[in-house]
Amino acid sequence: MQLKKLPFSDTHSFSPFFLDYIQQKDTLKKFYNRFPKVENFKPQLTEKSTSFAATHRKTLVDTLLKQYKNLEASESVKKNISSLSSAKTFTVTTGHQLNIFTGPLYFIYKIVTVINACKELKKSYPEYEFVPVYWMASEDHDYEEIKYFRLYGQKYIWQTNQKGAVGRFNPKTIESLEIPGDTKIFKEAYLKNSSLSAAVRQYVNALFSSEGLIVLDADDHDLKMNFRSIIKDDLFDHSPKQLVDHSTSQLEEQGYHPQVHAREINFFYLEDGLRNRIEKKEDEFVVVDTSLRFTKDQVIKMINEEPEKFSPNVILRPLYQETILPNLAYVGGPAEVIYWLQFKGMFDHFKIPFPLLMPRNFALVMDAPSVRKFEKTKLELGHLFKEKNSLFNDWIHQNTTHELSLASSKVALAKTFSELKTKSVGIDSTLEKLVSAEAKKAENSLEKIERKLIKAEKRLHSDKLRQIETLKDSLFPGGSPQERTDNFLNFYQQDPQFIQKLIDSFDPFDFRFNVLSYND
Repeated sequence: MQLKKLPFSDTHSFSPFFLDYIQQKDTLKKFYNRFPKVENFKPQLTEKSTSFAATHRKTLVDTLLKQYKNLEASESVKKNISSLSSAKTFTVTTGHQLNIFTGPLYFIYKIVTVINACKELKKSYPEYEFVPVYWMASEDHDYEEIKYFRLYGQKYIWQTNQKGAVGRFNPKTIESLEIPGDTKIFKEAYLKNSSLSAAVRQYVNALFSSEGLIVLDADDHDLKMNFRSIIKDDLFDHSPKQLVDHSTSQLEEQGYHPQVHAREINFFYLEDGLRNRIEKKEDEFVVVDTSLRFTKDQVIKMINEEPEKFSPNVILRPLYQETILPNLAYVGGPAEVIYWLQFKGMFDHFKIPFPLLMPRNFALVMDAPSVRKFEKTKLELGHLFKEKNSLFNDWIHQNTTHELSLASSKVALAKTFSELKTKSVGIDSTLEKLVSAEAKKAENSLEKIERKLIKAEKRLHSDKLRQIETLKDSLFPGGSPQERTDNFLNFYQQDPQFIQKLIDSFDPFDFRFNVLSYND
């Protein structure tokens, strides 16, 4: 597999907000602690070491042992769980929804990024241990986003009437989907387990246990016991909203458009079949769209005894993560990295170290047939990321033997009408508008002719443009990036070493876009 890299800006796929972060623009530096360079992990290690309690480590290890009790874990996974008891062990974490069959390719890229980040950190800081963690979004209730995946151009959808947190769904009916190729590890996971979160842990473990990846389900009573003080603060003092709103306003003043917005209460009420927002109404706390209502004393009692009934939203999930993990860095996509920038003030307030924000690895994978098609087009890699019509026009201009641009004619026309305007105004000033209007008509006529020339040239090269279109559609299904659309089984079923090749190819600290190519 060959690897080539492109600057993010050359792909036209990332927002100016994200690119400013990657380029470490000064206006954003106050919204994060340290940029994700290997050398910046040294002070992060020191800061997290002094703030993460040994009791939290014990709770974490005990919870993981409980969650892995019925799973055949590799020796490297067992070693990593055990090592989390040590004050010299830290994590690098990514999170993602429980999409069926892993969902889009970038789920795999996230995992590979945390695995490789831990390997690189171990080389630089051999006295410490670094554990890659996948945080399952088991409390998320957005079934519509996790119910489907795309394989070989076809969309497969899991239909279920279950409600509430998706991690608690029974996954057995997923097995009934008729998926082509070998999907044994998935079908076994869905049939064997009574919850989707347990099934996801099983198949992610099957794919990545050799790398020591830990899969954590934070929908847990004991873990949330360590989050009670922040639950109380949010429900009664509303500090998170005030702090996030302040950062949001500062970002907006810089011209940025923040991704998320805090509520007065940033928790859902969670129980089987239900995950609905909590709101304060007069002297009571109500669960939206239900008849559930609680007094202040009842809520305090619930926080102290059943904190698992409080599920953080997107604002507080990061804070929960950093409270219960000895974490150094969070690996996320461009939208995730950007919305974390709204949270630093909240982390400072609660005296929890703000993690380094690492963009995940981004990639486009070309199979051998696509590589052959690409080579025949004589396009450059960056051209593939352009909008289709722009891509066609670029190719035509580069490969035609005719002069299609009328730029010189436009310059000459503008000069002619400028002279006419000067001459006309000298005779009658009211003629200026007439000359300007005629100049615009003539310019429009030249542009129309130019479009017709390009269109005619495209007809001459229709076979080649169809080949380019086929290539573009295969690499950008429906106009979306491959990594956000296609499933990893598109490649893994033909190449069981696909994940290992990603691990061998990706550099977690090289913030460029990867293009991976299979050769015959």
